[in-house]
Amino acid sequence: MRFALAQFRSTPDPDQNLRTVGEAVRSAAGEGANVIVFPEAMMCSFLRDAPEVAEPLGGPWASAIRSLAAQFGLTIIVGMFTTSADGRIRNTLVVSGGAEAHYHKIHLFDALGQRESDRIAAGERLVTVEVCGQRLGLAVCYDIRFPTQFLDLAVQGARIMVVCASWAPGPGKLRQWRTLTEARAMDSTSFVVAVGQAVSGEKNPDGTPTGIGHSRVVGPTGRVLLELGEGEELAFVDIDPRQVDIARAALPVLGSR
Repeated sequence: MRFALAQFRSTPDPDQNLRTVGEAVRSAAGEGANVIVFPEAMMCSFLRDAPEVAEPLGGPWASAIRSLAAQFGLTIIVGMFTTSADGRIRNTLVVSGGAEAHYHKIHLFDALGQRESDRIAAGERLVTVEVCGQRLGLAVCYDIRFPTQFLDLAVQGARIMVVCASWAPGPGKLRQWRTLTEARAMDSTSFVVAVGQAVSGEKNPDGTPTGIGHSRVVGPTGRVLLELGEGEELAFVDIDPRQVDIARAALPVLGSR
């Protein structure tokens, strides 16, 4: 499987971000990608109050993503904000292409002085989706700190974990990002495809920049196959899912729990 990692900085304008998505999808299709993965909050950066742009899954932004997937014949995984019945919103990944799915972020960032749960409603279920005959598990940003989510996704059949993030910088945060992506790959003996927002000079209202870049792909034994830098970039990596079978046969941690 060929994955495209679309490490971009989203703006506060969903229309502008949609144009960026469309250009990247076109380029990825031209390079033979099966799947293109965008960051969390690609619909609208955290520089803007997300409730201003949140829409239903059948709304115009998500519908445009489906049209792009159909037009270019690949699967798109992208972060957006959707509406919730309780008046808050949801931090959502939309998957569109050969399969249709969505995942609402389960673990909300009530940490380091922030309370994401004040404005965002937590998801309630794990989600896997089959793409090109392989089952992918979905996660968003803070989810990566919870090993059981990745173990449970693997038990449900996921062999490639897709993590979309807007990972804020700070002391030790890049080291943590690297450690966590490698640990989750080894925990679940799965590939981890982790795509974050590129570094931005702008800051959101609480003073925290929106991303650190360093999107990466880690193999099921913890070997790093690709790591990007800080800036915007569209990169490609070929994943051989048979490596998961080899790793799980040699290290049967899922069956030995």
